[in-house]
Amino acid sequence: MMPAIQLKSPRQLPKAGVPSSTHVAIIGAGRGGTALMEIFATDPLVKIVCVAEVQKNAPGVELAKRLGIPVTRDYRQLLDIERVDLIIDVSGDTKVWELLQDFHRMGVTIIGGASAKFIWELIEARIRATSDIEKTLNKYQSLYRLYVKETGVAVTEERTRIACEMHDGLVQNLAGVNFKLDLSLQLIRKDPKASLAILRESKAQLKLAIHEARQVIFNLRPLHYDKMELLPALTNYLTSYETQYHIKTQFHVSGDEQILFPRTKIFLFRIVQEALSNVERHAKATRVIVGLDIDPKRLRVTIGDNGVGFDMDTVLRDPDKWDHFGIRGILERARLVGGEGKIKSKKGRGTTIVVNIPLVKKETTAHGKD
Repeated sequence: MMPAIQLKSPRQLPKAGVPSSTHVAIIGAGRGGTALMEIFATDPLVKIVCVAEVQKNAPGVELAKRLGIPVTRDYRQLLDIERVDLIIDVSGDTKVWELLQDFHRMGVTIIGGASAKFIWELIEARIRATSDIEKTLNKYQSLYRLYVKETGVAVTEERTRIACEMHDGLVQNLAGVNFKLDLSLQLIRKDPKASLAILRESKAQLKLAIHEARQVIFNLRPLHYDKMELLPALTNYLTSYETQYHIKTQFHVSGDEQILFPRTKIFLFRIVQEALSNVERHAKATRVIVGLDIDPKRLRVTIGDNGVGFDMDTVLRDPDKWDHFGIRGILERARLVGGEGKIKSKKGRGTTIVVNIPLVKKETTAHGKD
C-alpha cells in the first residue's frame, strides 16, 4: 500500500481576472486514464491532482510519474482531497462506481460508467486523429525537404556536368576553329591550296561544334515540353551517349508512355541520365542495356552494364562512396515519384539498377495532371 496522499489546503478564491483551474482526480490509469492525462496535461485550465490505480504496471502510471502527478493505489484517498472539483472514474470497476454514486460533497462532480467511457474514447479518438495528422505532416515535410535537397543537388550536378561538356567539347572545338581560321588567313596568299584545306577542316570542325551545342541544349531540355515525349528523348540521348563515350547501348521498351504523368517522365529521364553518367565515370563498361516496362499499374526501369561493379556492403557503410557512385540521387529521384529503387552490384560482374514506380490511371486521378 502506497502512503496516503497529503491533503491540500482549503480552497482559496481565485484572484480577480485570473480564470480558476479545474482540479481533476482520475480513477484508473489504463487506456482511459492515459488518454485523459495526455489531453489534460496540456490544458492550462485543468490540473490533475491525483491518479488512483491498483496495477503497478498500468500504462498511465509511468505517464503520471513523468508529469509529476501523485499516484495512489487506494481510490478512496481521492475522496479525501480537499481541493478537487471533478472525479472521473475510468477504472471499469462496478464496485468503485457504486461507491462513488453514494459520495456527495458540495462542489464536487463525479463522472463514471458509460459517460466516462464515452469521454475517454472521444479523447482517445482525438489523440489518434492528431497523431495521424502529425504523421502525415511529417511525411510530407520530409518529402518536401527531400525534394528541395534533391532539386538543389540535381541543379548543381547538371551545371557541373554541362560545364564539363562545354569545356571538353564545344569550347575546345570552337577554339580549334578559331585557330585554323587565323592560320588560313596567313596562308591565303602564300599557299592558297593549304588555306583552302584548312578552311574545309574548319568547316567540318564547326559542324561538330554545332552538333555538340545542340546536345548541350537537349540535355537542358531533354523532353519536348509541348508533347512531353519520353521515348524519343531517351532514344536520342542513348544514341548521343554511344557516339560520345563509345559505350554500346541497347534500349528495350514495352507499353505506352501516354499513361505516364509529365513529372514522372522528367524524373525517369533524369534517373537514366544519372545512371549512365555513373557508368561512364566509374564502370569501365563496354555495353549498357536500358529497359522500360510500362503497364497500367506499374512502371519498371532496368539499367544494367557489364562494367567492373563494386561491393555493395562497402558502399552502404560509407556515405561518401554512397554519394560518389551516384546511388543516393537515383534512389531519391525514385522516391520523389512514389517509387522504389534497388541496386545490385558485384565486383567484376557489373551493376544493375531496377526502379519500380506504381502508376495510377489518369481517369481516376483527382488532379488530372501531376
